[in-house]
Amino acid sequence: MSDSGTPIERTVVTPGPPAPPVAGKTGGPEHDSGGESTATVIVAGLANLGIAIAKFVGGMISHSSAMLSEAAHSVADTVTEVFLFVALKRGSRRPDARHPFGYGRETYFWAFLASLATFALGAGFSFWQGVKTIVEGEEQGSPTVAYIVLAVSFVLEGLSWMKALRQVKGAAKRWQISPGRYLRATTDTTVKAVTFEDSAALVGLVLAALGLFLEHLTGDPVWDGLSAIAIGLLLLVVAGVLARANMSLLIGQSAHPDIDRRLREEIGELEYVSGVPFLLTSVIGPGQLLVAAKVDFEDTASAADIERVADEAERRLVAEHPGIRYVFLDPTAGDGRARVDVHRADGS
Repeated sequence: MSDSGTPIERTVVTPGPPAPPVAGKTGGPEHDSGGESTATVIVAGLANLGIAIAKFVGGMISHSSAMLSEAAHSVADTVTEVFLFVALKRGSRRPDARHPFGYGRETYFWAFLASLATFALGAGFSFWQGVKTIVEGEEQGSPTVAYIVLAVSFVLEGLSWMKALRQVKGAAKRWQISPGRYLRATTDTTVKAVTFEDSAALVGLVLAALGLFLEHLTGDPVWDGLSAIAIGLLLLVVAGVLARANMSLLIGQSAHPDIDRRLREEIGELEYVSGVPFLLTSVIGPGQLLVAAKVDFEDTASAADIERVADEAERRLVAEHPGIRYVFLDPTAGDGRARVDVHRADGS
């Protein structure tokens, strides 16, 4: 069968709420529930707003740089939740003539901005406040209010963290993998961001309390400044991890290699298919995947046979991997001269 140069089939599965995973039974979990992610973001945002105000008041009363750094941390988290909420709403819009593959990747744009907010507002202010305290010193205030604010903040942050963790554990249990692997594999960056940021918030509160305690124990404000710097480093790491994940998805990340291998096998098992010399996948949104493949059909296959096989490929792939939104199959020659090396990922 000669290379026709045009796809034989364009499968379009009209997306509803961006809920189904693209991994099917082969691993690599994806987005599970847009509504659940939205609720997680809203709860985290409201909690962070109240916590930011309380930390600021406590920081002003106690004259603690670490407390003020934690206030900046909560402000950054609040801004982050706003960006994530926008990401969920903007990314769930339906495809149109200008954006035929939908707006799923816009989710990663807003999530990337959220990671920058964590870096600029949280880490930047914490570094500045910590260095300023170490160099210039600070007047010690009453630590009582600060300890109360830290305790209440820990409880509220813990509630938000537990909600995010329940969502992660529930999804991981459905796919029979660990929560850690789910967080690494999922393309739902909103729940990943909330989980990471709430975890960092809990660690940051412990660091702030430790710095405050050592300052009042020794009378040396350097401990408070070092605590603020440690909080800044913590936020820097979280911002970097989230920015990297979102940038990869925004550019156009492929599915997990196990999924690619399974898709190739499923297409290769179809009638009249001799081989699949080239297959590409691309994540186009949370839980949404595009599949494109060059397929070598047997020379005895007629045009009607190819159309029937393409229709069967659509049904099988969507049934096994509900997150698949588009399937493009291109009949190609199996003589080794097919144009499959032009865009190899390894550059060869």
